[in-house]
Amino acid sequence: MIRLRPATPDDLDLLRRWDEQPQVLAADPNDDWGWETELAREPDWREQLIAEADGRPVGFVQIIDPAREDSHYWGEVEDDLRAIDIWIGEPDALGRGYGTQMMRQALARCFAAPEVTAVLVDPLVTNTRSHRFYERFGFVRVARRQFGLDDCYVYRLERAAARSLGLLATPR
Repeated sequence: MIRLRPATPDDLDLLRRWDEQPQVLAADPNDDWGWETELAREPDWREQLIAEADGRPVGFVQIIDPAREDSHYWGEVEDDLRAIDIWIGEPDALGRGYGTQMMRQALARCFAAPEVTAVLVDPLVTNTRSHRFYERFGFVRVARRQFGLDDCYVYRLERAAARSLGLLATPR
């Protein structure tokens, strides 16, 4: 069972190590997350979370409000969206269903805010495994976009699609 907990400065060495793992580099080869600075900040538009399996850290999730985040990575986007970054850091944790559990919990967090209409992800064009992962969750490819040095697809999951796929509780 996966539990998501806030990332803290105590996770610095862990995140630095994960940044060097081949599966993380394949998904995110050009970003410098600036962990030393970012782990010390807690802006209200972002959650940085460590995924733990039975108490052991195995992955990372970041959820942001792309209209409000301070680097303007997503450019001009509509209000009431969220964007997710997700990866498994431990090589021996791959293929165990942890990513699926992490994504389900991340989507539940995103859509817990009633104003959130959709969630965005931006996998590399070359990362076909991640495309299949997101598509299984109902994400739809809506654009191809260059983010810095990275050639990415933008995928979007609408609230209604997430609900119809059983990813969200039906409102009472």
